[in-house]
Amino acid sequence: MAMGLMAVAFDFRDVAEDEFHDWYDTEHLPERKRVDGFLSLQRWIGTEDPGIAVATYDLRTPEILESPAYRAISGGNLSPWSKRVTAKCRRILRFQGEQLGGDKVAPADATALLLVGTNVNPEAEADLNRWYDEEHLPALAAVPGVLCARRFRASMSPVKYLALYHMSSSEVCAGAAWKKAVDTPWTHSMHAHMRDRLRIVCNAYRRNA
Repeated sequence: MAMGLMAVAFDFRDVAEDEFHDWYDTEHLPERKRVDGFLSLQRWIGTEDPGIAVATYDLRTPEILESPAYRAISGGNLSPWSKRVTAKCRRILRFQGEQLGGDKVAPADATALLLVGTNVNPEAEADLNRWYDEEHLPALAAVPGVLCARRFRASMSPVKYLALYHMSSSEVCAGAAWKKAVDTPWTHSMHAHMRDRLRIVCNAYRRNA
Protein backbone atom coordinates (compact mmCIF):
# COMPACT_ATOMS: atom_id res chain seq x y z
CA MET A 1 0.00 0.00 0.00
CA ALA A 2 1.25 3.49 -0.89
CA MET A 3 2.62 5.75 1.80
CA GLY A 4 0.62 8.83 2.66
CA LEU A 5 1.20 12.51 3.21
CA MET A 6 -0.53 15.35 4.95
CA ALA A 7 0.69 18.88 4.26
CA VAL A 8 -0.74 22.06 5.76
CA ALA A 9 0.17 25.68 5.02
CA PHE A 10 -1.02 28.68 7.04
CA ASP A 11 -0.67 32.43 6.86
CA PHE A 12 -0.29 33.03 10.60
CA ARG A 13 0.53 36.74 10.67
CA ASP A 14 -2.63 37.52 12.68
CA VAL A 15 -1.46 35.31 15.56
CA ALA A 16 1.22 36.33 18.04
CA GLU A 17 4.33 34.59 16.72
CA ASP A 18 5.39 33.16 20.08
CA GLU A 19 1.93 31.71 20.70
CA PHE A 20 1.77 30.16 17.23
CA HIS A 21 5.09 28.39 17.65
CA ASP A 22 4.35 27.39 21.25
CA TRP A 23 1.06 25.86 20.12
CA TYR A 24 2.68 23.91 17.30
CA ASP A 25 5.71 22.78 19.29
CA THR A 26 4.17 21.96 22.66
CA GLU A 27 0.71 20.68 21.74
CA HIS A 28 -0.13 20.20 18.07
CA LEU A 29 2.91 18.21 16.88
CA PRO A 30 3.26 16.15 20.09
CA GLU A 31 -0.39 15.08 19.76
CA ARG A 32 0.29 13.79 16.24
CA LYS A 33 3.59 12.15 17.14
CA ARG A 34 1.65 9.93 19.52
CA VAL A 35 -0.59 8.62 16.71
CA ASP A 36 0.70 5.31 15.36
CA GLY A 37 1.53 5.66 11.66
CA PHE A 38 2.93 9.21 11.68
CA LEU A 39 6.49 8.65 10.46
CA SER A 40 7.97 12.12 9.95
CA LEU A 41 6.72 15.49 11.19
CA GLN A 42 8.51 18.59 9.92
CA ARG A 43 7.89 22.32 10.11
CA TRP A 44 8.91 25.02 7.63
CA ILE A 45 8.78 28.82 7.36
CA GLY A 46 8.42 30.71 4.08
CA THR A 47 11.67 32.19 2.78
CA GLU A 48 10.08 35.15 0.99
CA ASP A 49 7.20 35.53 3.45
CA PRO A 50 8.02 34.42 7.03
CA GLY A 51 4.33 34.83 7.87
CA ILE A 52 3.70 31.52 6.10
CA ALA A 53 4.16 28.26 7.98
CA VAL A 54 4.13 24.80 6.41
CA ALA A 55 3.94 21.43 8.16
CA THR A 56 4.53 18.09 6.40
CA TYR A 57 3.62 14.71 7.83
CA ASP A 58 4.72 11.42 6.27
CA LEU A 59 2.23 8.64 7.00
CA ARG A 60 2.59 4.89 6.84
CA THR A 61 -0.65 4.89 4.81
CA PRO A 62 -3.19 7.62 3.98
CA GLU A 63 -5.76 5.69 6.03
CA ILE A 64 -3.99 6.79 9.23
CA LEU A 65 -6.03 10.00 8.95
CA GLU A 66 -9.23 7.94 9.29
CA SER A 67 -8.06 6.11 12.41
CA PRO A 68 -9.81 6.59 15.77
CA ALA A 69 -6.56 7.89 17.28
CA TYR A 70 -6.27 10.68 14.72
CA ARG A 71 -9.99 11.48 14.70
CA ALA A 72 -9.78 11.99 18.46
CA ILE A 73 -7.47 15.00 17.99
CA SER A 74 -8.76 16.47 14.72
CA GLY A 75 -11.84 18.09 13.22
CA GLY A 76 -14.45 18.77 15.86
CA ASN A 77 -12.16 17.22 18.48
CA LEU A 78 -9.46 19.86 18.17
CA SER A 79 -8.36 21.24 21.51
CA PRO A 80 -9.56 24.71 22.63
CA TRP A 81 -6.05 26.05 21.99
CA SER A 82 -6.02 24.59 18.46
CA LYS A 83 -9.41 26.06 17.67
CA ARG A 84 -8.38 29.49 18.96
CA VAL A 85 -5.10 29.62 17.04
CA THR A 86 -6.36 28.19 13.75
CA ALA A 87 -9.35 30.53 13.77
CA LYS A 88 -6.91 33.43 13.50
CA CYS A 89 -4.92 31.85 10.65
CA ARG A 90 -5.70 31.81 6.94
CA ARG A 91 -5.35 28.31 5.58
CA ILE A 92 -3.44 28.26 2.28
CA LEU A 93 -3.43 24.50 1.80
CA ARG A 94 -4.50 21.28 3.43
CA PHE A 95 -3.41 18.28 1.38
CA GLN A 96 -3.80 14.62 2.13
CA GLY A 97 -3.05 11.85 -0.31
CA GLU A 98 -0.74 9.06 -1.40
CA GLN A 99 2.83 8.99 -2.63
CA LEU A 100 3.28 8.14 -6.29
CA GLY A 101 6.07 5.92 -7.60
CA GLY A 102 7.89 5.23 -4.36
CA ASP A 103 7.86 4.93 -0.59
CA LYS A 104 10.44 7.50 0.49
CA VAL A 105 10.31 9.27 3.84
CA ALA A 106 11.45 12.89 4.08
CA PRO A 107 15.16 13.24 4.90
CA ALA A 108 15.83 14.52 8.39
CA ASP A 109 18.74 16.76 7.40
CA ALA A 110 17.06 19.01 4.81
CA THR A 111 17.29 22.72 5.57
CA ALA A 112 14.86 23.84 2.85
CA LEU A 113 11.72 22.67 1.08
CA LEU A 114 9.99 23.54 -2.17
CA LEU A 115 6.28 22.72 -2.26
CA VAL A 116 4.49 22.81 -5.62
CA GLY A 117 0.80 22.00 -5.96
CA THR A 118 -1.27 22.01 -9.12
CA ASN A 119 -4.43 20.97 -10.83
CA VAL A 120 -4.39 20.04 -14.50
CA ASN A 121 -6.79 20.20 -17.40
CA PRO A 122 -8.41 16.73 -17.69
CA GLU A 123 -7.28 16.19 -21.27
CA ALA A 124 -3.64 16.70 -20.24
CA GLU A 125 -3.60 14.67 -17.01
CA ALA A 126 -2.05 11.54 -18.51
CA ASP A 127 0.65 13.66 -20.14
CA LEU A 128 1.30 15.46 -16.84
CA ASN A 129 1.96 12.15 -15.12
CA ARG A 130 4.28 10.97 -17.89
CA TRP A 131 6.15 14.29 -17.83
CA TYR A 132 6.63 14.13 -14.06
CA ASP A 133 7.69 10.48 -14.07
CA GLU A 134 9.85 10.43 -17.18
CA GLU A 135 11.44 13.88 -17.22
CA HIS A 136 10.62 16.44 -14.57
CA LEU A 137 11.05 14.62 -11.25
CA PRO A 138 14.19 12.70 -12.31
CA ALA A 139 15.79 15.89 -13.66
CA LEU A 140 15.14 17.86 -10.48
CA ALA A 141 16.18 14.96 -8.25
CA ALA A 142 19.56 15.05 -10.01
CA VAL A 143 20.18 18.76 -9.32
CA PRO A 144 23.02 19.17 -6.80
CA GLY A 145 21.58 20.01 -3.41
CA VAL A 146 18.26 18.20 -3.94
CA LEU A 147 18.12 15.54 -1.22
CA CYS A 148 14.75 14.05 -2.07
CA ALA A 149 12.10 14.63 -4.77
CA ARG A 150 8.62 13.13 -4.38
CA ARG A 151 5.14 13.58 -5.72
CA PHE A 152 1.68 12.82 -4.39
CA ARG A 153 -1.91 12.52 -5.57
CA ALA A 154 -4.65 13.91 -3.36
CA SER A 155 -7.54 12.15 -1.77
CA MET A 156 -8.63 15.48 -0.27
CA SER A 157 -7.19 18.84 -1.31
CA PRO A 158 -7.86 21.96 -3.39
CA VAL A 159 -4.99 20.78 -5.63
CA LYS A 160 -4.84 17.23 -6.99
CA TYR A 161 -1.07 16.87 -7.32
CA LEU A 162 1.68 17.93 -4.93
CA ALA A 163 5.45 17.74 -5.35
CA LEU A 164 7.91 18.14 -2.48
CA TYR A 165 11.62 18.82 -2.96
CA HIS A 166 13.81 18.62 0.13
CA MET A 167 17.00 20.61 -0.37
CA SER A 168 20.26 21.50 1.32
CA SER A 169 19.49 25.20 0.83
CA SER A 170 16.63 27.33 -0.45
CA GLU A 171 19.08 28.68 -3.04
CA VAL A 172 19.09 25.32 -4.83
CA CYS A 173 15.79 25.96 -6.63
CA ALA A 174 17.03 29.35 -7.84
CA GLY A 175 20.37 28.12 -9.14
CA ALA A 176 21.61 27.55 -12.68
CA ALA A 177 21.36 23.75 -12.52
CA TRP A 178 17.72 23.92 -11.46
CA LYS A 179 16.87 26.46 -14.15
CA LYS A 180 18.50 24.27 -16.77
CA ALA A 181 16.55 21.22 -15.59
CA VAL A 182 13.19 22.97 -15.96
CA ASP A 183 13.95 24.74 -19.24
CA THR A 184 12.66 22.03 -21.59
CA PRO A 185 10.04 22.02 -24.35
CA TRP A 186 7.95 19.45 -22.49
CA THR A 187 7.97 21.55 -19.32
CA HIS A 188 6.89 24.67 -21.16
CA SER A 189 4.07 22.81 -22.89
CA MET A 190 2.81 21.33 -19.61
CA HIS A 191 2.63 24.71 -17.88
CA ALA A 192 -0.11 25.72 -20.30
CA HIS A 193 -2.31 22.94 -18.89
CA MET A 194 -1.76 23.60 -15.18
CA ARG A 195 -4.30 25.41 -13.01
CA ASP A 196 -4.41 26.70 -9.41
CA ARG A 197 -0.64 26.36 -9.13
CA LEU A 198 0.82 26.90 -5.67
CA ARG A 199 4.55 27.31 -5.09
CA ILE A 200 6.11 27.88 -1.65
CA VAL A 201 9.83 27.91 -0.87
CA CYS A 202 10.61 27.35 2.81
CA ASN A 203 13.44 27.07 5.27
CA ALA A 204 13.36 24.47 8.02
CA TYR A 205 11.84 25.83 11.22
CA ARG A 206 14.18 25.91 14.17
CA ARG A 207 12.83 26.78 17.59
CA ASN A 208 14.69 29.55 19.36
CA ALA A 209 16.21 28.54 22.67
